[in-house]
Amino acid sequence: MASLVCFKKESEDGVVVRYAFGEDPATMTRLLTMNTYTRTAQPDDGELDHTFLKASRKINAVYDERAQWPERGMSAS
Repeated sequence: MASLVCFKKESEDGVVVRYAFGEDPATMTRLLTMNTYTRTAQPDDGELDHTFLKASRKINAVYDERAQWPERGMSAS
């Protein structure tokens, strides 16, 4: 089964970064908040599902590679 998640940075204030994310880039209606110090994420809607986990892990992986929070991206598997 294929899985796709897209994300786009909505805001960044030095303490947190907020991302819109979802399975379709045209309808990224969910939001997650990433703590920039602990690098932990929380879904704004409280739903800890596969889509949220995939988005937060990919965001952290890109940060590991580039040492900056990505503007946008996707993860497909």
